Amino acid sequence: MSKDGRVTICQISDIHCGNVRFIPDLLDRTIIEINNMNPTVVVVSGDLTDAGYREQFEEAAEYISRIECEHVMVIPGNHDARNVGYLHFERLFGERYSIIDLEDMILVGVDSSEPDLNDGQVGREHYRFICEAFSSGPDKLKVFVIHHHLISLPGTGRERNIVLDAGDVMERLAEMGVDLVLSGHKHVPYSWKLEDMVIVNAGTASTLRLRGNTRPCYNIIEFEDGEVKVFRKQPFKRRELIVDFNPKIHQYLHFEERVGSEAPNPSLGE
Repeated sequence: MSKDGRVTICQISDIHCGNVRFIPDLLDRTIIEINNMNPTVVVVSGDLTDAGYREQFEEAAEYISRIECEHVMVIPGNHDARNVGYLHFERLFGERYSIIDLEDMILVGVDSSEPDLNDGQVGREHYRFICEAFSSGPDKLKVFVIHHHLISLPGTGRERNIVLDAGDVMERLAEMGVDLVLSGHKHVPYSWKLEDMVIVNAGTASTLRLRGNTRPCYNIIEFEDGEVKVFRKQPFKRRELIVDFNPKIHQYLHFEERVGSEAPNPSLGE
């Protein structure tokens, strides 16, 4: 926790080192901005590389090493599982399933990728890990991190982009009282509220692999006095408030998002 009592999570996703539309200046600027915020946790939610090759992982690792934060959670995405890339991931970043357990919040990250497939799943063999991890912090903000979608997003095509066992995963997350889900995958920044869970998807922070009029961006999540605020931040530009919610009293304010629009319009969500 910061000195002012605020917990800050910065989420970047879909870096795609090695892709022809990767823009180094965007990632450089994103890392500078993140370091200036002095965040509590930085989450990198998959697709560090374009095709899972060794040199792409090493380039991504060099960028991530510049992040000045004690707690950095990195999980792989479907592009990272190509060409047996998960071996390079484990060598450079360690386990593909991880937990960050802090005084006021707990983050649980899982690998939803499958070798050489764009589809993903969590798998029944990992449900116990998820439930046991979240059971250790009943009064904390509970954050689940996954690369693939748990729920479909506008402008992303067919529903094949959600994990194959999304229903079973969401049932267990709801049972464990998870407050926030952070994901990436299709480069569409968006958010949904499902029961008492807020699902926040990140765009790509450092490439021009964009849909419609979306822009490279990342997420900033601030947690203070029981209230959670989610901001969308474009490198070099001001941040925009997307979601404001209090998981304890089930208060939820959502600022309307339109895929391909330049800026959100405020609206009250129930």
